[in-house]
Amino acid sequence: MDGVVGRPLDRVDGRLKVTGHARYTADQPVANVAYGVLVTSAIARGRIASLETRAAAREPGVLAVLTHLDAPRLPAPGQGASPAQPSSRVLHLLQDDLVRYAGQPIAVVVAETLEAAQEAAAMVLVRYAPQRHDMRLEARLGSAFTPRSAGRPDQEADSARGDAAAALARAERRVEQVYRTPFETHNPMEPHATLAVWEGDARLTIFDATQGVFGDRKRVAELLGLRPEDVRVVSEFLGGGFGSKGPTWSHVVLAALAARQVRRPVKLVLDRPQMFGPIGFRSITRQALALGATADGRLLAARHDTVALTSSFDEFMEAASMPSRMLYAVPDASTTHRLVRADIGTPSYTRAPGWAPGTYALECAIDEMAAAVEMDPLAFRLKNYAERDPEKDRPWSSKALRDCYRIGAERFGWSRRPARPASMREGNMRVGWGMATSVYPTHRSPAGAVARVGGDGRLVVESGTQDIGTGTYTVMTQIAADALGVPPERVTFRLGDTRYPETPVSGGSQTAASAGSAVFAAATALRERLVALAVADARSPLSGLRPDDVMVADGRVVARADTGRGEPIAALAARQPGASVEARGDAKPGEEEKRWAMYAFGAQFVEVRVDADLGRLSVSRMVGVFDPGRILNAKTARSQFIGGMVWGIGMALHETTLMDERLGRFVNNNLADYHIPTNADVPAIDVTWIDGVDPHANPIGVKGIGEIGITGTAAAIANAVYHATGRRLRDLPITLDALL
Repeated sequence: MDGVVGRPLDRVDGRLKVTGHARYTADQPVANVAYGVLVTSAIARGRIASLETRAAAREPGVLAVLTHLDAPRLPAPGQGASPAQPSSRVLHLLQDDLVRYAGQPIAVVVAETLEAAQEAAAMVLVRYAPQRHDMRLEARLGSAFTPRSAGRPDQEADSARGDAAAALARAERRVEQVYRTPFETHNPMEPHATLAVWEGDARLTIFDATQGVFGDRKRVAELLGLRPEDVRVVSEFLGGGFGSKGPTWSHVVLAALAARQVRRPVKLVLDRPQMFGPIGFRSITRQALALGATADGRLLAARHDTVALTSSFDEFMEAASMPSRMLYAVPDASTTHRLVRADIGTPSYTRAPGWAPGTYALECAIDEMAAAVEMDPLAFRLKNYAERDPEKDRPWSSKALRDCYRIGAERFGWSRRPARPASMREGNMRVGWGMATSVYPTHRSPAGAVARVGGDGRLVVESGTQDIGTGTYTVMTQIAADALGVPPERVTFRLGDTRYPETPVSGGSQTAASAGSAVFAAATALRERLVALAVADARSPLSGLRPDDVMVADGRVVARADTGRGEPIAALAARQPGASVEARGDAKPGEEEKRWAMYAFGAQFVEVRVDADLGRLSVSRMVGVFDPGRILNAKTARSQFIGGMVWGIGMALHETTLMDERLGRFVNNNLADYHIPTNADVPAIDVTWIDGVDPHANPIGVKGIGEIGITGTAAAIANAVYHATGRRLRDLPITLDALL
């Protein structure tokens, strides 16, 4: 894999996107389509006492108004108990009159036009029998319970090594603080959208804005009583997801129900306020950390206890204590995760779930301990550097974090940082420098791919993965081109369809490792088959050679000793039955997960400026250095790192989904009031990475880069604010009023 892999190849789908020819879910050209609009609950808990839909149903163009009174009864309604798949959510599909959170779907209006459906939806009159709701966290810590797992089924909710309590008691220096992060909502540019098309009553095609076409297929089939092979899910392009489009949500199944009811295709697109609540968000967290160290800065103990909210009817844990299990060499450590039930929609995966808020709290506590022992924050981290995974006592599959620290410090100028807080000024601006460690686990799941070459010499590769905007079309093209030995312009990569080989959800930074390994396997198997065909074919110039003496290069099968001897792969393929040659590739995790600790690492350095009179805060400089394993495309990788760091700015300074606890509703449920960083908030970002290959994580040596960039950013900013002002702010986001 030395040819085009790693090069900054332009996106192969770039022209489609900039010319408007990329077909997102709502753009699919389906004939005779009708339009669905959700009606959602206005209360947080109670029952629907009555529903008046007659006026809405009489509106011109209205085809149906579905409510719990007349919706089809489902064989597996998905309510009352968590589904079998850990990543699946309990859905609300008009099967009863219960209201469990504000924003819950309670009706679907279907009409000839979107405008008619919207108008009729506004005419549905609902009378509620409200019950007392509660979505507080701090006031109900006594009701917290232990979740089934810490985010993933293979992660225990709690962990312990040694005796953290005893080690804290004997520590010469201690830091014990609580750090809080708020509700955050994904807000991708493309809202959730579903287009459901039935063939009779037993076969269904769904075009869906999803990060997991196969998860969609399994969940929809389960809920509608269909065979999975009778459900096809297509997702050609995604306008962002960030985790929100990973699970299957209620609107997907409701679109299918509505389409079957009206006997026509139905397109259902959520409006922006409906993106707040029914399709997940990052839960609020309360993280209590305690660190103990010797006077000279050696960590002795760590305790990290996270409490988050989940819904009253489902379970999702924002597993923020995970980084404290493995990031530093701490002999005695304990972590816990607890949940409090609330009358809210179920939280869900949000970019770097658990690890983004977890590294915020841990890396701020590490900085506080560095100050307590009067050490430079970087020197303190290096003193407590973990040479192997302290949680599982395994060697790292690869780790170049020391190099990240060194290169980042050099590029940033960290050696010039004065130790005393509030000692740097430029005019009326207080200037602060902060840093933090980035970390995210390396995941991989089973995946498949098919590679095929025909008489035209083009390589076609198919794999059911998704491109969520990160460049999957492009990097898979590069992997396939190098593995077979053809130029990338001769490769067509197809994805986003359950008719292709199965792959996992595009989440957890696992797509390159999972689908990429399968694409590599398929293209490699195809190359080997072409070589075998050539040496066995009397019509080939390579007839009679040993397979080891033949290779594929630049679209030709040639002799290694004499590259002039050979033929185009097109000519070889054209002579085969069907005028094509095909190979399947499958890849799945093996024993490496039991032998190695696999993580991506990084170091971030930040400069902030705080107006001494007004408290106005800005990030003026950022440096990020990452250890991501093999980089598949330098251009898309740089964009991913920068995108994650920009998310970190939002997490630190802007993002919070505000809850009116009296009503149980999110109140800033639009892009005008939900603040995210804009160009004016983002400085020039200096990003680089350590060139290398993880030899153990997967066949192509990648670690995943979609989420590592956000981890550590918020902590680096908060640490810089402390250095600028001398004030330690522990609740996010850091706002102007907190600095005054």
